Amino acid sequence: MKALPEELPEFFRAVFAENAIAHGAHDPDLARNRGAPNAREAEYAQHYIDVELLQGRPFAKNLRAHIELCAELGTSYHKVGTLPYALAEWTERLAIAFAEHRKWPDNPIIQSKCLVYAGFVAHYAQDMCQPLHLTVHFNGRAKSDGSSPGTGIHENVDALIERLELKADDLAKDQEITPVEELLPAIFQQVEAGHRLVDSVYDLEEELKNYREPTPALVDFANERAREAVRWTSAIYLTAWRMSDEIPLPGWLNR
Repeated sequence: MKALPEELPEFFRAVFAENAIAHGAHDPDLARNRGAPNAREAEYAQHYIDVELLQGRPFAKNLRAHIELCAELGTSYHKVGTLPYALAEWTERLAIAFAEHRKWPDNPIIQSKCLVYAGFVAHYAQDMCQPLHLTVHFNGRAKSDGSSPGTGIHENVDALIERLELKADDLAKDQEITPVEELLPAIFQQVEAGHRLVDSVYDLEEELKNYREPTPALVDFANERAREAVRWTSAIYLTAWRMSDEIPLPGWLNR
Protein backbone atom coordinates (compact mmCIF):
# COMPACT_ATOMS: atom_id res chain seq x y z
CA MET A 1 0.00 0.00 0.00
CA LYS A 2 2.94 2.32 0.62
CA ALA A 3 3.75 2.23 -3.09
CA LEU A 4 0.31 3.35 -4.30
CA PRO A 5 0.17 6.56 -6.34
CA GLU A 6 -2.01 9.41 -5.10
CA GLU A 7 -4.33 8.88 -8.06
CA LEU A 8 -6.10 6.17 -6.08
CA PRO A 9 -8.81 7.44 -3.70
CA GLU A 10 -7.72 8.64 -0.30
CA PHE A 11 -9.74 6.09 1.65
CA PHE A 12 -7.91 3.30 -0.20
CA ARG A 13 -4.49 4.66 0.79
CA ALA A 14 -5.29 5.23 4.47
CA VAL A 15 -3.76 3.26 7.34
CA PHE A 16 -7.11 1.61 8.03
CA ALA A 17 -7.24 0.41 4.42
CA GLU A 18 -3.74 -1.00 4.69
CA ASN A 19 -4.73 -3.00 7.76
CA ALA A 20 -8.08 -4.08 6.29
CA ILE A 21 -6.55 -5.31 3.04
CA ALA A 22 -3.80 -7.17 4.91
CA HIS A 23 -6.53 -8.78 7.03
CA GLY A 24 -8.58 -9.77 3.99
CA ALA A 25 -5.60 -11.11 2.08
CA HIS A 26 -5.72 -14.19 4.32
CA ASP A 27 -9.31 -15.02 3.34
CA PRO A 28 -8.56 -17.02 0.17
CA ASP A 29 -6.41 -19.39 2.23
CA LEU A 30 -9.06 -19.59 4.95
CA ALA A 31 -11.58 -20.69 2.32
CA ARG A 32 -9.53 -23.84 1.73
CA ASN A 33 -10.53 -25.08 5.18
CA ARG A 34 -11.33 -28.79 5.26
CA GLY A 35 -14.26 -27.96 7.53
CA ALA A 36 -15.90 -26.11 4.63
CA PRO A 37 -15.65 -28.63 1.78
CA ASN A 38 -17.65 -26.69 -0.81
CA ALA A 39 -15.68 -23.50 -0.27
CA ARG A 40 -12.47 -25.53 -0.36
CA GLU A 41 -13.42 -27.18 -3.64
CA ALA A 42 -14.29 -23.85 -5.28
CA GLU A 43 -11.22 -22.03 -3.96
CA TYR A 44 -8.43 -24.57 -4.17
CA ALA A 45 -7.36 -24.32 -7.82
CA GLN A 46 -7.34 -20.53 -7.78
CA HIS A 47 -3.95 -20.39 -6.02
CA TYR A 48 -1.73 -21.92 -8.72
CA ILE A 49 -1.20 -22.59 -12.40
CA ASP A 50 1.03 -25.55 -13.26
CA VAL A 51 2.34 -24.19 -16.54
CA GLU A 52 4.00 -27.45 -17.62
CA LEU A 53 0.63 -29.22 -17.74
CA LEU A 54 -0.48 -26.94 -20.57
CA GLN A 55 2.10 -28.74 -22.75
CA GLY A 56 3.23 -25.58 -24.49
CA ARG A 57 -0.25 -24.49 -25.47
CA PRO A 58 -1.01 -20.77 -25.12
CA PHE A 59 -3.09 -19.58 -22.21
CA ALA A 60 -6.82 -19.62 -22.91
CA LYS A 61 -8.73 -16.37 -23.37
CA ASN A 62 -11.02 -16.94 -20.37
CA LEU A 63 -11.83 -19.44 -17.64
CA ARG A 64 -14.34 -21.42 -19.68
CA ALA A 65 -11.87 -21.82 -22.54
CA HIS A 66 -9.19 -22.82 -20.00
CA ILE A 67 -11.43 -25.55 -18.60
CA GLU A 68 -12.08 -26.80 -22.14
CA LEU A 69 -8.35 -26.75 -22.94
CA CYS A 70 -7.54 -28.78 -19.84
CA ALA A 71 -10.12 -31.38 -20.86
CA GLU A 72 -8.67 -31.48 -24.38
CA LEU A 73 -5.23 -32.14 -22.88
CA GLY A 74 -6.60 -35.05 -20.87
CA THR A 75 -6.42 -33.35 -17.51
CA SER A 76 -8.64 -31.13 -15.37
CA TYR A 77 -8.63 -27.45 -14.49
CA HIS A 78 -8.42 -28.46 -10.85
CA LYS A 79 -5.10 -30.20 -11.51
CA VAL A 80 -3.70 -27.43 -13.72
CA GLY A 81 -4.98 -24.53 -11.63
CA THR A 82 -6.81 -21.31 -12.44
CA LEU A 83 -4.72 -18.58 -10.79
CA PRO A 84 -4.58 -16.17 -13.78
CA TYR A 85 -8.35 -16.19 -14.12
CA ALA A 86 -8.90 -15.75 -10.39
CA LEU A 87 -6.75 -12.61 -10.42
CA ALA A 88 -8.53 -11.27 -13.51
CA GLU A 89 -11.95 -11.91 -11.96
CA TRP A 90 -11.18 -10.21 -8.66
CA THR A 91 -9.50 -7.28 -10.39
CA GLU A 92 -12.68 -6.71 -12.36
CA ARG A 93 -14.82 -7.10 -9.23
CA LEU A 94 -12.67 -4.44 -7.59
CA ALA A 95 -13.06 -2.24 -10.68
CA ILE A 96 -16.86 -2.50 -10.41
CA ALA A 97 -16.70 -1.59 -6.72
CA PHE A 98 -14.46 1.37 -7.58
CA ALA A 99 -17.06 2.43 -10.18
CA GLU A 100 -19.64 2.46 -7.39
CA HIS A 101 -17.28 4.55 -5.28
CA ARG A 102 -16.94 7.08 -8.10
CA LYS A 103 -20.72 7.50 -8.11
CA TRP A 104 -21.23 7.37 -4.34
CA PRO A 105 -17.88 8.55 -2.92
CA ASP A 106 -19.14 9.01 0.65
CA ASN A 107 -20.74 5.58 1.02
CA PRO A 108 -18.76 3.70 3.70
CA ILE A 109 -20.23 0.32 2.74
CA ILE A 110 -18.88 0.65 -0.79
CA GLN A 111 -15.50 1.62 0.62
CA SER A 112 -15.52 -1.46 2.83
CA LYS A 113 -16.40 -3.63 -0.16
CA CYS A 114 -13.45 -2.21 -2.09
CA LEU A 115 -11.12 -3.18 0.74
CA VAL A 116 -12.50 -6.72 0.95
CA TYR A 117 -12.10 -7.23 -2.78
CA ALA A 118 -8.62 -5.71 -2.66
CA GLY A 119 -7.61 -8.36 -0.13
CA PHE A 120 -8.47 -11.09 -2.63
CA VAL A 121 -6.62 -9.25 -5.39
CA ALA A 122 -3.53 -8.94 -3.18
CA HIS A 123 -3.52 -12.64 -2.37
CA TYR A 124 -3.73 -13.86 -5.96
CA ALA A 125 -1.35 -11.19 -7.30
CA GLN A 126 1.27 -12.13 -4.73
CA ASP A 127 0.80 -15.87 -5.24
CA MET A 128 1.72 -15.11 -8.84
CA CYS A 129 5.05 -13.60 -7.74
CA GLN A 130 6.07 -16.78 -5.91
CA PRO A 131 7.47 -19.03 -8.67
CA LEU A 132 6.47 -22.26 -6.95
CA HIS A 133 2.79 -21.34 -7.45
CA LEU A 134 3.40 -21.60 -11.20
CA THR A 135 4.82 -25.10 -11.59
CA VAL A 136 4.29 -28.81 -11.06
CA HIS A 137 7.47 -28.61 -8.97
CA PHE A 138 5.61 -26.66 -6.30
CA ASN A 139 7.05 -28.43 -3.26
CA GLY A 140 10.09 -30.31 -4.47
CA ARG A 141 10.79 -31.65 -7.94
CA ALA A 142 7.74 -33.62 -9.08
CA LYS A 143 8.05 -37.41 -9.06
CA SER A 144 7.68 -39.44 -12.26
CA ASP A 145 3.99 -39.98 -11.46
CA GLY A 146 3.48 -36.22 -11.12
CA SER A 147 3.09 -36.24 -7.35
CA SER A 148 4.96 -33.88 -5.06
CA PRO A 149 7.66 -35.14 -2.70
CA GLY A 150 6.65 -32.50 -0.14
CA THR A 151 10.16 -31.30 0.63
CA GLY A 152 9.05 -28.10 2.37
CA ILE A 153 10.71 -25.75 -0.10
CA HIS A 154 7.39 -24.06 -0.86
CA GLU A 155 6.90 -22.97 2.74
CA ASN A 156 10.53 -21.88 2.93
CA VAL A 157 10.00 -19.51 0.01
CA ASP A 158 6.65 -18.27 1.34
CA ALA A 159 8.24 -17.43 4.69
CA LEU A 160 11.23 -15.48 3.37
CA ILE A 161 9.81 -12.01 3.98
CA GLU A 162 9.23 -12.76 7.66
CA ARG A 163 12.38 -14.83 8.15
CA LEU A 164 14.65 -12.19 6.60
CA GLU A 165 12.66 -9.39 8.26
CA LEU A 166 12.19 -7.42 5.06
CA LYS A 167 10.65 -4.00 5.70
CA ALA A 168 7.60 -2.63 3.92
CA ASP A 169 9.16 0.81 3.50
CA ASP A 170 12.19 -0.70 1.75
CA LEU A 171 10.02 -2.83 -0.51
CA ALA A 172 7.94 0.18 -1.54
CA LYS A 173 10.85 2.61 -1.97
CA ASP A 174 11.35 4.10 -5.45
CA GLN A 175 8.73 1.87 -7.04
CA GLU A 176 7.32 3.08 -10.36
CA ILE A 177 3.69 2.01 -10.55
CA THR A 178 1.94 2.01 -13.90
CA PRO A 179 -1.31 0.30 -14.90
CA VAL A 180 -1.36 -2.55 -17.38
CA GLU A 181 -2.82 -1.95 -20.82
CA GLU A 182 -4.67 -5.26 -21.19
CA LEU A 183 -5.47 -7.22 -18.06
CA LEU A 184 -5.28 -10.90 -19.02
CA PRO A 185 -2.33 -10.58 -21.42
CA ALA A 186 -0.40 -8.76 -18.68
CA ILE A 187 -1.32 -11.48 -16.19
CA PHE A 188 -0.10 -14.16 -18.59
CA GLN A 189 3.18 -12.29 -19.05
CA GLN A 190 3.60 -12.13 -15.29
CA VAL A 191 3.04 -15.88 -15.01
CA GLU A 192 5.59 -16.58 -17.73
CA ALA A 193 8.17 -14.33 -16.09
CA GLY A 194 7.68 -15.98 -12.72
CA HIS A 195 7.79 -19.46 -14.20
CA ARG A 196 11.21 -18.74 -15.69
CA LEU A 197 12.51 -18.39 -12.12
CA VAL A 198 11.61 -21.90 -10.96
CA ASP A 199 15.11 -23.27 -11.56
CA SER A 200 16.58 -20.28 -9.72
CA VAL A 201 14.48 -21.20 -6.68
CA TYR A 202 15.85 -24.73 -6.70
CA ASP A 203 19.38 -23.39 -7.04
CA LEU A 204 18.75 -21.78 -3.62
CA GLU A 205 17.26 -24.86 -1.98
CA GLU A 206 20.03 -25.31 0.61
CA GLU A 207 20.24 -21.56 1.30
CA LEU A 208 16.49 -21.55 1.96
CA LYS A 209 16.98 -24.18 4.66
CA ASN A 210 19.79 -22.14 6.26
CA TYR A 211 17.99 -18.80 6.23
CA ARG A 212 19.36 -17.82 9.65
CA GLU A 213 22.70 -17.31 7.90
CA PRO A 214 21.43 -15.91 4.60
CA THR A 215 23.72 -15.71 1.61
CA PRO A 216 23.74 -12.58 -0.57
CA ALA A 217 22.06 -14.60 -3.32
CA LEU A 218 19.18 -15.52 -1.02
CA VAL A 219 18.73 -11.95 0.19
CA ASP A 220 18.79 -10.66 -3.38
CA PHE A 221 16.21 -13.21 -4.48
CA ALA A 222 13.91 -12.42 -1.56
CA ASN A 223 14.13 -8.68 -2.13
CA GLU A 224 13.57 -8.97 -5.88
CA ARG A 225 10.50 -11.18 -5.50
CA ALA A 226 9.03 -9.14 -2.64
CA ARG A 227 9.55 -5.87 -4.48
CA GLU A 228 7.98 -7.36 -7.58
CA ALA A 229 4.99 -8.47 -5.50
CA VAL A 230 4.60 -4.88 -4.26
CA ARG A 231 4.92 -3.46 -7.76
CA TRP A 232 2.57 -5.98 -9.36
CA THR A 233 -0.13 -5.69 -6.70
CA SER A 234 -0.01 -1.90 -6.83
CA ALA A 235 -0.14 -1.96 -10.63
CA ILE A 236 -3.23 -4.17 -10.51
CA TYR A 237 -4.93 -1.82 -8.03
CA LEU A 238 -4.18 1.15 -10.28
CA THR A 239 -5.44 -0.82 -13.28
CA ALA A 240 -8.71 -1.56 -11.49
CA TRP A 241 -9.10 2.12 -10.63
CA ARG A 242 -8.53 3.19 -14.23
CA MET A 243 -10.91 0.50 -15.48
CA SER A 244 -13.61 1.73 -13.12
CA ASP A 245 -13.89 5.03 -14.98
CA GLU A 246 -15.20 3.15 -18.03
CA ILE A 247 -17.54 0.71 -16.28
CA PRO A 248 -21.27 1.52 -16.67
CA LEU A 249 -23.47 0.82 -13.68
CA PRO A 250 -27.03 -0.43 -14.27
CA GLY A 251 -29.85 2.08 -14.01
CA TRP A 252 -31.63 0.09 -11.32
CA LEU A 253 -28.68 0.35 -8.93
CA ASN A 254 -29.29 2.82 -6.12
CA ARG A 255 -26.85 2.91 -3.23
